[in-house]
Amino acid sequence: MRAVGFDVNGGPEVLRAVELPVPEPGPGQVLIRVAYAGVNYGEVQHRLGDFGPPDGTDVPGLEVSGEIVALGPGVTGLALGDLVAAYLPDGGGYAEYAVAPADFAFPLDGISPRDGGGAALVLTTAYGVLAGAARLVPGDSVLIHAAAGGVGSAAAQIARALGAASVHGTVGGSGKADYAKRFGYDAVHTRDTFAERLRDIDIVLDPIGGPTRLASLDVLAPFGRLAVYGEAGRHPDLTLPVLPLWKNNRSLTGYNIGDLARRAPACLRSHALAALSLLASGAIRLDITTELPLDRAAEAHQALQSGTSRGKTLLAVRP
Repeated sequence: MRAVGFDVNGGPEVLRAVELPVPEPGPGQVLIRVAYAGVNYGEVQHRLGDFGPPDGTDVPGLEVSGEIVALGPGVTGLALGDLVAAYLPDGGGYAEYAVAPADFAFPLDGISPRDGGGAALVLTTAYGVLAGAARLVPGDSVLIHAAAGGVGSAAAQIARALGAASVHGTVGGSGKADYAKRFGYDAVHTRDTFAERLRDIDIVLDPIGGPTRLASLDVLAPFGRLAVYGEAGRHPDLTLPVLPLWKNNRSLTGYNIGDLARRAPACLRSHALAALSLLASGAIRLDITTELPLDRAAEAHQALQSGTSRGKTLLAVRP
């Protein structure tokens, strides 16, 4: 089968077309003929070596859509020919075929394969960080960093659907502000000015880290929650004293979909199904801004790593 992978860490240029055997599904797994593969920052980190060196040829790709073409032993509730969106905790999505845990293969009821290709990771994370980690309740105010990205644009809509009273966003440069505003933000600020303009925010979502994360603590309301779900800035980890959290009634929480896949798969599945239900109903939409063929995956990585991408990028494998 055709795939795109890398055998050494480095820049986007290390991604190359490869021919690999079609994988076989093991117990509790399904084999998917991939229609679309989503491109995510976690795959950039994978290529750069943040998760360690490759083991032979690594094929990135954490979410796909497509048709189930084989069932592993013990799989129930799914059938050959089902169209699904799938989260791939072990990667492998940049390929014509991918293996997914059956628990993380979600039926595309009322959702197109194109939308499904960018949904399983992005929408699950956006919903999970709001409802699970940050415990959003109706009336909360929300601030979302990286407001123009795939998760940010979805999180703004999901926050509204869950009853947020106000939703603010930040972007790295003013050029992305107009794009982000289309997703229901009350206001979009540049990342270097939000701390001067905002106070008493109930929830802050942060995938950036570093100075942005530190400044976010200072804008929290009493019992406010800073929910961390990424490290896109690739800053050194913060060393935070605990006493200021106590003295200022602040909380720090996190959402890591890979950890949930290992330790709480039922929770991950519930977040995914809730988010996909919102997508199917039309309450939220996935803004796919870029669609490239599989062999141009390096271009998608370059845009994501440089911070020039907006919305969601897909690789069309078998559209």
